[in-house]
Amino acid sequence: MLYGFTWDTGHGELAFAISILPILLMGLITTLEAAFLGFFVACVLGMGFAVLRGARSRLVAWPTAVVIEFIRDTPLIAQLFFLYYVLPDYGILFPAFLTGTLALGIQYSAYMSEVYRAGIQAVDRGQREAAKSLDLPPARTFTHVILPQAIPRVIPALGNYLVSIMKDVPVLSVVTVIEMLNAAKIIGDQTFDYLVPLSMVGGIYLILTIVASALVRLVDVKLPKRGISLR
Repeated sequence: MLYGFTWDTGHGELAFAISILPILLMGLITTLEAAFLGFFVACVLGMGFAVLRGARSRLVAWPTAVVIEFIRDTPLIAQLFFLYYVLPDYGILFPAFLTGTLALGIQYSAYMSEVYRAGIQAVDRGQREAAKSLDLPPARTFTHVILPQAIPRVIPALGNYLVSIMKDVPVLSVVTVIEMLNAAKIIGDQTFDYLVPLSMVGGIYLILTIVASALVRLVDVKLPKRGISLR
């Protein structure tokens, strides 16, 4: 029994597949929640890293670059273990699901920061000069002129990272998060039939990635990428 559901192993593989589908769908909900929350953390933290990395002061830019490189060069599972097993020794304790989403967000924020930075640098310099000539404050120039042009440029890359985060969610099973793949493994452990649940999970992931990729392409096409007029 898992999530309050039981499965049918006595009436063939089709009946077995139908009986475990609700369990896998419950795991799918957990997978999607972790993926989107992790993506949100990565987007916000990645933007912060990008801004700090692009600061004119080397005292800010260089330490930020070191932190970004450290996050990118260490495995996700090592960061997950650190958050889940080490931080409690210092009085910082999070639930397993929250710990997992934070680990995903922190890991991918390092990659997204470079994507943001590339998008910001790709904005035509004339836009910054035009904003400066109109005496716009630097903060407003960044939020109202630079970002609206930079974000549409990086949508495809951000979408790819969302798909990657979704496929990395199974790593959270090491800290007892029962996402879709972990649910399939538990079913396999108890029924000694891994083919059906794992094949179903693979099919569901295939559908997810195809749908997510199509939505990213649609958003990329719909968002304008022209410069912003400051007249």
